[in-house]
Amino acid sequence: MFKNHPKGLVGAALSNMGERFGFYIMMAILSLFLMSKFGLEKTESTIIYSIFYALIYLLALVGGLIADRTKKYKGTILVGLILMAIGYLLIAIPTPTPVPNFALYLTMTCFGLFVIAFGNGLFKGNLQAVVGQMYDDPKYSSKRDTGFQIFYMFINVGALFAPLIAVGIRNWWVERNGFSYNSDLPALCHQHLAGTIQPEAAQRLTQLSSEVSLAGAPADITTFANQYLDIFNTGFHYAFGAAIIAMLISITIYLSNKKTLPNPANKVKSSSATNTQEIEMSVAEIKQRLYALFAVFGVVIFFWFSFHQNGVTLTFFANDYTDLSQININLGFTSIKGAEIFQFFNPFFVVLLTPVVIGLFGWLKARGQEPSTPKKIAIGMFIAAIAFVVMAIGSIGLPSADEVKAVGGLADVARVSPMLLIGTYFILTVAELFISPLGLSFVSKVAPPQYQGIMQGAWLGATALGNQLLIFGTIFYESIPIWATWTVFVAACLLSMATMLFMVKWLERVAK
Repeated sequence: MFKNHPKGLVGAALSNMGERFGFYIMMAILSLFLMSKFGLEKTESTIIYSIFYALIYLLALVGGLIADRTKKYKGTILVGLILMAIGYLLIAIPTPTPVPNFALYLTMTCFGLFVIAFGNGLFKGNLQAVVGQMYDDPKYSSKRDTGFQIFYMFINVGALFAPLIAVGIRNWWVERNGFSYNSDLPALCHQHLAGTIQPEAAQRLTQLSSEVSLAGAPADITTFANQYLDIFNTGFHYAFGAAIIAMLISITIYLSNKKTLPNPANKVKSSSATNTQEIEMSVAEIKQRLYALFAVFGVVIFFWFSFHQNGVTLTFFANDYTDLSQININLGFTSIKGAEIFQFFNPFFVVLLTPVVIGLFGWLKARGQEPSTPKKIAIGMFIAAIAFVVMAIGSIGLPSADEVKAVGGLADVARVSPMLLIGTYFILTVAELFISPLGLSFVSKVAPPQYQGIMQGAWLGATALGNQLLIFGTIFYESIPIWATWTVFVAACLLSMATMLFMVKWLERVAK
């Protein structure tokens, strides 16, 4: 797989594994953590989630600008890794639940999230710029798309185990303290303590409190609600702690491979001696390249708006409508069960399918039929639309979010099979492999050398804008039929595909 690729590729990918580990822990548990920790509603939780994920990508612009101005790409990457580890530490420290001071503890959590986002901004885009420079060498240039696909696959190895470990740690702590996991209980406990619980939901709370209490039915529901919330969320805090270990491993790997990685700053310095294409690039050509990049950035906003629903509406769907009893891994000392477990399938399918997609493109290339990178991105958007068509069909006939809340949650027999979400994640992952790594490849190929870092940051900035729109997905989820919510994302993906196809010939000319 690594034949004819630069040797620094493996070191760069392994350095990024810790960031992916933390990212997927966050994607799996952040929205549900905010709800169970602070009693937030789905919309309120999504606002914080979307701002955090927008900042992760938006601050990549800042990170790219810092690296481009200082020319200290490697140092900027290292600082980013350290800041992310500090941010996870701030959130991992257990605090009491229910929180004694809502504003103070929510601010502390948001500050920790900002530190993570800023560290990620310094790290992510600049590491991608380093990988891109490896393929500027004519010896490797024809392998650029494949190189980014391999890079993308390996960094997802870090993401592969993150949701399972997070859920395992949380459930281990809950079971160690005399309870078992139930997805509906945190919301019911908060409603009871706030005095807003409805009669049917109150009956379900009483029933579930007996089922999850390993020492027998609790004598007092209020005491139970306080205990369960505190134990449940302490388990969440410890789950965030696992990301610290992953970040320390990534820092160690990066430091040990730092000398073998290229420095984008050297590219501009050496251009006068090498008489490369970059020095001959006219102002008009630079503008054309930037126009093409920003056109692609504008299109993919709508894809990311749809794809990153996996951290909010798709996670809420797993929690509210999916029969979690059908996907329970019992390890003896703990059980891996919960809505968060579905985040395992995206990185799993990335690792599984990347060699298949690379093989497909290689087979097409050998026959002179490989689509251009812009065409691949358009195809990916169509595949993403298919994924949400599957969700829409599978959600027909389900009760609304308000109806589910009124009764305190659905019985297992009234929920859908986990295969609906697993199948959706499979299709979305195929779409992702056509878009995300190839988008990175397109940016590294088209961006003028003096703007490599900031253009990689701009690609992530487009993702940030898509993430900022996530709130609308949750609004739809809570206000219209569930099947109609997924139809909105079908439309968004098809609109992105049509726009990309309209521009494809122009983009192909610019990328030559």
